[in-house]
Amino acid sequence: MSFIISDRMTGVEGSMIRELFKLGADPSVISFGGGNPSAETFPVKEIEEIASKVLKENPVSVLQYGLTEGYTPLRETLKAYLSKKEGFDFEKNELFIVSGGQQCADIATKVLVNDGDVVLTEDPAFIGCLNTFRTYNAKLVGIPMESDGMDINALEEALKTNKNVKMLYTIPSFQNPTGITTSLEKRKKVYELCSKYDIAIFEDNPYGELRFAGENVPTLKSMDKDGRVLYAGSFSKVMAPAVRLGYLVFNKEILSPVTVAKQATDVHSNVLFQYICNEYMTKYDFEGHLEKCRSVYKAKADLMLSEIKKNFNPKVTYSVPEGGLFMMAFLPDGKDAYPFVREGIERKVLTVPGVAFSADPSKKLNGFRLNYSTPSDEQIVKGIEILGKLTNEWC
Repeated sequence: MSFIISDRMTGVEGSMIRELFKLGADPSVISFGGGNPSAETFPVKEIEEIASKVLKENPVSVLQYGLTEGYTPLRETLKAYLSKKEGFDFEKNELFIVSGGQQCADIATKVLVNDGDVVLTEDPAFIGCLNTFRTYNAKLVGIPMESDGMDINALEEALKTNKNVKMLYTIPSFQNPTGITTSLEKRKKVYELCSKYDIAIFEDNPYGELRFAGENVPTLKSMDKDGRVLYAGSFSKVMAPAVRLGYLVFNKEILSPVTVAKQATDVHSNVLFQYICNEYMTKYDFEGHLEKCRSVYKAKADLMLSEIKKNFNPKVTYSVPEGGLFMMAFLPDGKDAYPFVREGIERKVLTVPGVAFSADPSKKLNGFRLNYSTPSDEQIVKGIEILGKLTNEWC
């Protein structure tokens, strides 16, 4: 049979990150390219205890079909947690458990965006969500990132000049790939502009619990007075990625289409892991676990930053993250980071070029992403030394 690929998939390319992983498959390669949380933060013993107990005592409760909106006790636990910590109003909002934070983007786009509609996005931004928008035939318009968040003037200009803008995509805290945190002033301005032009905001916050420096900044959803913010959270970075659970907070006015969108994709999310997450949050030291995660990532980030300062050419600039898993380094203006990354791989160090995260993949960008959560301390020291020598050759 000769297959004709649908319009929505034509021209959507796979993640460059996955392709680069193939080049770095050699176990001798030091990888700063992934986005994996550190395996030492996984609560393996507790997960084993919880799963063993329920599978012995009440297996059918976690092995049968579940509710589309999610396991009720976990939904209630999260609502109480987010109400207290973030000030979310669940009189006006609803919360669904979904199959990983990525599904939040899929549902939001499916419900709100038509073919040809514009999605504004931080540029660079998380490639997984950018590709989700592309598969719904959305037109992506990138808003350049500054050291404290999006360029607000560029955002307003994009809102003025583009027709059919439906949604703004943002990761305000410890952004992937840059590691940048959007300031409170800019968060307020972003919300104000989206209200003025009446568009939805998709706030992606998978790293929000992982702040290890600086002061906490309120979420956009906590500022939401008219229900325009859809808020995505995830258990991948605070429990384990294979759990494949996230949660979407959204205005109750779109409850029906969100329910149908979820049902049409996977009916419901993994009941066993929903049960495990709820038991862990309510019967174990969840806050103590988060503190351990923060401590691990602070130590790794501090080590990488100190080695960058010691080894990188002074003309190379870099972000200083206050949390999360990533930072980004920038070659001097005019330099293309893609060949730099390829040469780094030849020297057994894997990073990811900024173009992999761009709304416009044809651009040449000077940044490359560094992940510090996965490599060992020894790998960080050795890998940054190798990249440092390469920066001196390039500069």
